[in-house]
Amino acid sequence: MTTSAASTKPTTILRFGPIGFAQEAWSNLSKNYNVKIVESEATGREEFLKELRSGKYKDVDYITRTFESVKQTGLVDKELLTELTKNTQLKAISHNGAGYDQVDAVACGDLNIQLSNVPSAVDDATADTNIYLMIGALRNFGDSQLRIQKGLWNKGGKCGGTAIGHDPEHKVLGILGMGGIGRAVRDRAKPFGFSKIIYYNRRQLSAELEGGAEYVSFDDLLAQSDVISINIPLNPNTKHTINAETIAKMKDGVCIVNTARGPIIDESALIPALKSGKVSSFGADVFENEPNVNMELIQLPNVISLPHMGTHTVETMKEMEEVVVSNVSNYLDTGKVKFIVPELKSKF
Repeated sequence: MTTSAASTKPTTILRFGPIGFAQEAWSNLSKNYNVKIVESEATGREEFLKELRSGKYKDVDYITRTFESVKQTGLVDKELLTELTKNTQLKAISHNGAGYDQVDAVACGDLNIQLSNVPSAVDDATADTNIYLMIGALRNFGDSQLRIQKGLWNKGGKCGGTAIGHDPEHKVLGILGMGGIGRAVRDRAKPFGFSKIIYYNRRQLSAELEGGAEYVSFDDLLAQSDVISINIPLNPNTKHTINAETIAKMKDGVCIVNTARGPIIDESALIPALKSGKVSSFGADVFENEPNVNMELIQLPNVISLPHMGTHTVETMKEMEEVVVSNVSNYLDTGKVKFIVPELKSKF
């Protein structure tokens, strides 16, 4: 039996979001550790803050949360984190996702709160989505699907009047961010015959991790790429990385694919670039103000879009939920979460 299980005082976990697939993992956690799980019925930030200040969660040591739980609490920003430290015993937060931009990681560190995410479970499903959007954007498959659904196959010319697309062969693929998802995109893209795969990170990877991709500067990636895959996290430094200035540095007719986070792209700059042909096509699973998407953007014929469903598979969602539980159990065993976010690795 672990030290945590032998303790007389349970570790209280405030769990946000329903458990869709990892019931067994949560059940095993309760069997093997001395934990108490509580949930909030708040439907908005003010309601949650009222609960919090009432003392309802004074014994909470740990929070697990989902992307959708922002509807209950609002962003886990410095204000909310400060309130949590005043009204709970909070020591760690586990976010169910690779991207954790809804949580202020820096503020967590300042307040001595560990923050973990799910860094690798999402890689394959997100990369699959990326490749779907990449090929769909190059070939104008999104517009063609709309045309056939409207009964235009025999009314708009060949292929219902869909614009002629492009093959990936002999094109240069630029991967902006070669973390786990970026590397999975690289591996899936290789069989399509790209002439070269280049990437930009803050730091060059080892030759083993590069897997044949060539490290270039950010400006060189913009200038050389026929297709740009965006795979960087969203933070204050990466918001609007793709903007009017950076688009101007790209090749004419570039294809852009975004399965990272919407605000990495300034959509007000992207729309005119798509209309002019500077950007020939755009494939996106994420949007700047989702779920309130810019209808002008997604209705352009050279855009193929999805409603943020990169990890929307039974297998991936189950694994993600199980990783959250493993973060909790690792904390109970060692005092440290299993997958601390990069910003906090040197602190905990």
